[in-house]
Amino acid sequence: MAFPSAQTMLEPAAARLAASGDWNAEADDQLVCVAVRDETHDVKTFVFAPAAPQRFVYAPGQFLTFAFEIDGETIHRCYTISSAPTRPGAASITVKRVPGGPVSNWLHDRLRAGDIVRAVGPMGEFSCFTHPAPKYLFLSGGSGITPMMSMARTFHDLGEARDVSFVHSARTPADIIFRSELERMAQLDTAFRFVAICEDQAPGESWNGPTGRISIDALRDAVPDFLDREVFVCGPKPYMAAVRTMLANAGFDMRRHHEESFDFDELPSVEREAAVEAQQELDAPRSGRTFRVEFAKTRRVLECPEDVTVLEAARKAGLRLPSSCTKGLCGTCKSKIASGTVAMSHAGGIRQREIDAGMALLCCSKPTSDLVIDR
Repeated sequence: MAFPSAQTMLEPAAARLAASGDWNAEADDQLVCVAVRDETHDVKTFVFAPAAPQRFVYAPGQFLTFAFEIDGETIHRCYTISSAPTRPGAASITVKRVPGGPVSNWLHDRLRAGDIVRAVGPMGEFSCFTHPAPKYLFLSGGSGITPMMSMARTFHDLGEARDVSFVHSARTPADIIFRSELERMAQLDTAFRFVAICEDQAPGESWNGPTGRISIDALRDAVPDFLDREVFVCGPKPYMAAVRTMLANAGFDMRRHHEESFDFDELPSVEREAAVEAQQELDAPRSGRTFRVEFAKTRRVLECPEDVTVLEAARKAGLRLPSSCTKGLCGTCKSKIASGTVAMSHAGGIRQREIDAGMALLCCSKPTSDLVIDR
């Protein structure tokens, strides 16, 4: 069925469906929040669309990097797209409120439909599209469910008869994100199986499913043929580490193991771990030149060897700079180089026009002269 002409389309939704162009953050990085939806007591989904009707094109499992203006400060964060590319008129992120988290609390308390944010992307290689297989196992913990939900929604929307086993770990039944939708998908598609494992009961609900934490016995009960599947894992770092060890000890071919490694909320423990790793790296014997790096706003000065990234050197010196992926993907550590030069090897987290304007990603930039950084 053909869409009516532009002159007769009075309903804005019709215009969004008829969009012929793709959203391009290089041309316009503004997105409008069109809806906010409650998922659980501490999880919300935020739906975004371009101001002019355009389509989102991405692989399920990819993420967007947002620049949020919060109390006069620009804070960057990466969030996986929880919606599916089969519904290209809008893109959603699903965010858990983190106690003390500046971004998650701002989103939950202050972002409303009609508000405008800036974003770049999509980015990332954590996707079933980049690792095709006849059988999949999706393992998620807490809000790490979002990339797997995008993959599951994509297969479901396309009517693809994929053998997918989806095992999600939650604190209680009340904390199972997308529970009703996943259960409905399992009812409609015999090739799709959803299993939730809960650590505790929820008040007012009798949980008859698996209890405790993910274990090899629980995995074997839920997915007896897990050794034959392509595995995607996302969740808190301890969860992913436990799954990694569990699979390796069970004899799983770890070449078919894929995990999302970002810590989107930058918890202090992660910062401490990263600082320790950076210090160990920097304490190793080195040769070559060392450059002076000055942070203009904080007036901190440090020495950075030419073969060390600015972010690593800053962490050793005790500076808490915003960062997430540390791989040049997300753009969280993007900073203005007020003077000096760097050698930067990024993976898509910065645009050429930003580089031309003197911006750099500190996680993948090594000094080639003394530097002054506008932070």
